[in-house]
Amino acid sequence: MITFSEQRVGVLVDIQNMYYSGRIIHKKKVNFKAILEEGVGDRKLIRAFAYGVKTPEQTEEKFFEALQKSGYEVKTKDLQVFPDGTKKGDWDVGIAVDAIKMAAKLDVIVLVSGDGDYIPLMQYLQNTFGCRVEVMAFQESTNGKVIEEADKYTNLSDNKKRFLIA
Repeated sequence: MITFSEQRVGVLVDIQNMYYSGRIIHKKKVNFKAILEEGVGDRKLIRAFAYGVKTPEQTEEKFFEALQKSGYEVKTKDLQVFPDGTKKGDWDVGIAVDAIKMAAKLDVIVLVSGDGDYIPLMQYLQNTFGCRVEVMAFQESTNGKVIEEADKYTNLSDNKKRFLIA
């Protein structure tokens, strides 16, 4: 797939999806800085968002600061804890809304997640705005239809030395 240095790129990272995929599949931490560098390449980065969830203990604050130093704008929300003890902390709708809001000003949206819930978003961005949608994720946790729908797919598992940290 041909890329051009003039392409305007937006990067959207589902932190929870990537963090748990790296930890469960590879038993390592994800190198989010390397993902941003690879996703943008020699093109023009317009905005890079990383979406995370804050726990009551706030143990992730240093991690969020590191993401900011790596070039991301970090968006957080509090973990929801329901009366029955179940917890929820996903950003699917927030990521979709931001992607749609930015699409008119971008040529490429790099979605860093393998979650199949994003397939309708990917199709909408491609068909309505003409945006290229590139996906970066670990293939072991990527929905097969996501790979099919992506204009470009980067399997992070193919270069563990670059995208994982011991």
